Amino acid sequence: MPTLVLGAPPPELRALLERRRRSGLDRLDEVWEGVYHMAPAPSYGHARIAQQLAVLLDSPAHVAGLEPAMGEFNLGESEYDFRVPDGGLHRPGAAGVWLSTAALVVEIISPGEQTWKKLPFYARHNVDEVLIVDPVERTVSWLALRDGEYRPVKRSGLIELGPTELAGRIDWP
Repeated sequence: MPTLVLGAPPPELRALLERRRRSGLDRLDEVWEGVYHMAPAPSYGHARIAQQLAVLLDSPAHVAGLEPAMGEFNLGESEYDFRVPDGGLHRPGAAGVWLSTAALVVEIISPGEQTWKKLPFYARHNVDEVLIVDPVERTVSWLALRDGEYRPVKRSGLIELGPTELAGRIDWP
């Protein structure tokens, strides 16, 4: 249920955010142009797919000279506008709390999530490719940035893998 709080957050909301921070539940929360997006914890099926992607992307990434990081990270330049993808492939030298870009971002769709609405943000941050995995539909969409927009591709331009091959290797929940 989307909720927008205008003005200063009431004490109850501040208490909720503090409880989430203390328990670590806020690790997936995002801020979109100053608007706080509170994300639910991922499901077991989501975790299974994330683990498989870590294994399946590791070798092709290393062969291509990229560094796999199949865990959440902050893509953006400040706490006022950032996204938290499910994983990514990075060029050597990526470091810090805030990463301004990634070679490839991995998004695993969860119910109610706004994955597809993140694409303009990723394009502004020059993310070369976005891999979107949909466990409900059992599909993999591989998108490459071309002229400022993402377009579907049959094969990654970064690693030796494509969406059809990857989807066939996932043990879907």
